[in-house]
Amino acid sequence: MIPEHIRTRKGARSLKDLNPEVLEYLNKGLIETANLMEWLAVDQLKLLKGTLSDINKSEWYDNFYEAVSSQKKPSANTTTKIIGTTFLQLTDGVETLDYLSKHTSDVPRCWAAYWAGIKETEITKKLDTIKQYAADNHFGVREVAIFATKQDIIEDLDTSIEKLTNWTKSSDEKIRRFAAEVTRPIGVWTKKIDALKEKPEQGISILEPLKSDSSKYVRDSVGNWLNDASKTRPDWVTKICDKWEKESSSKETQYILKKALRSINKLV
Repeated sequence: MIPEHIRTRKGARSLKDLNPEVLEYLNKGLIETANLMEWLAVDQLKLLKGTLSDINKSEWYDNFYEAVSSQKKPSANTTTKIIGTTFLQLTDGVETLDYLSKHTSDVPRCWAAYWAGIKETEITKKLDTIKQYAADNHFGVREVAIFATKQDIIEDLDTSIEKLTNWTKSSDEKIRRFAAEVTRPIGVWTKKIDALKEKPEQGISILEPLKSDSSKYVRDSVGNWLNDASKTRPDWVTKICDKWEKESSSKETQYILKKALRSINKLV
């Protein structure tokens, strides 16, 4: 049983404030991280060692250790990617991937997201595979789903936009949000999509269905998408916002417009 004070914690605001007891639970994979600070604090190799023991694959550990230790500029995200990639190199066993994808801890699910994202090379299959991670209940897994697919989306943008446009019809707000967030022209901590910086109109089929979305999670992403585009194409963003304002007087649309125009309005 996980103690109540562990289950109901809000998450440390800095590494120095992190409760050692919480860190022990995290490194054993018994709980999910509560925020980004905890996610950064997890000793992924320690967690991995226990995970490999659970699936009777302890002999794989040295491969992971060597790959992780060879990083020139290690970070939590690159370590996550390397572990996911190494799993793919060691096995194509669906049982192992399935185990990781259903793990109690979000960190092994992040490894699985990278593994799944890299495994498929054709973009529509890649997106189909990553969809369960895009819908994960944990923020970290959802962000890794973006990292694991962004480059391939850039390389086959037209096909990706067509596929993701269908995702905007999903009843799951996390899937709708993924469609917008993964195609943001600039985004956060991810590669820029130069084609959408120059011609953001290519992404309108994703944005249009979400212009009055009921979910703030989705609205934030749509507003940020347009704000990204306003850095290079303020003319187009202004035009779209004027159009949406005429078409919808809903508070949801007004929320998006305010977020979308914030950089433009600073220049006025």
